Amino acid sequence: MTEVVESAKKVLGNVFVMYMKSHAYHWNYIGPEFPQYHSFFDSLYNELHDSIDAIAEHIRAMDGFAPGSLARMVELSDTEEDTQIPNPKKMFQNLLDANEKVIAAMTESYNLANEAKELGYSNFLQDRIDIHKKHGWMIKATLGKKS
Repeated sequence: MTEVVESAKKVLGNVFVMYMKSHAYHWNYIGPEFPQYHSFFDSLYNELHDSIDAIAEHIRAMDGFAPGSLARMVELSDTEEDTQIPNPKKMFQNLLDANEKVIAAMTESYNLANEAKELGYSNFLQDRIDIHKKHGWMIKATLGKKS
């Protein structure tokens, strides 16, 4: 069970860092597409924010403790923080990269949860992976990339 909990913490860290990126981009985007991108980032960070609590609650339900500091979230994540505000194209590329790392962490955690018969958590991750695939499609489309 410990392995599943640790993988869930990694999922939480990855989602949290992606959430922070999308929220910061919402605040700091400038450019001719401001209304559309401001709205896009708003929808993304709100959706991610809502998932953070559910991930933490799954960790607690598996008798683990959810990390509670920003430093720990960054430590658990495979995505680095932004230290400067990137240009708009880089914002979307950063989100695409972060999203792919979220999917990878979720897939690893899903496999461990299935092996441990943590079916509620694995079912939750199935749904989250599908949601993140949709996020990836939207981010790729914004970058002009084919899915």
